[in-house]
Amino acid sequence: MIGLDTNILIRYLTQDDPIQSPKAREIIERRLTEEKPGFVSIVAMLETVWVLERGYGLTTHEIVAAVERMLQTDVLVVENEQEVFTAMIGLKDGQGSFADAVIAARGARMGCSCTLTFDRKALRLPGFKLP
Repeated sequence: MIGLDTNILIRYLTQDDPIQSPKAREIIERRLTEEKPGFVSIVAMLETVWVLERGYGLTTHEIVAAVERMLQTDVLVVENEQEVFTAMIGLKDGQGSFADAVIAARGARMGCSCTLTFDRKALRLPGFKLP
């Protein structure tokens, strides 16, 4: 398995750099295999969503499509895939941010009865409560 940093994922998804984007495409589409997949950590996934939203101004629909693309790619192993999928659904439904949804999903998986927050937007997601 080969770990992939956020910048590799961003260059692959956006295809916006004449030098780095082809290299990222080469890595993901030709170099990685199901036997030797690329590893996407939960941190890299969170950063990728953040960069697509804040740095590139992508819409929620476009970000959801990018996350779905990564989850469906056979040569990528996404850490905490179920929580990422749950967060993507929350984002798609407009319930809260992707990061907040991951926080709630990870907490639930670890046995938390709820996650306390002051964030009003996060409160729209299941699992969050005001203190």
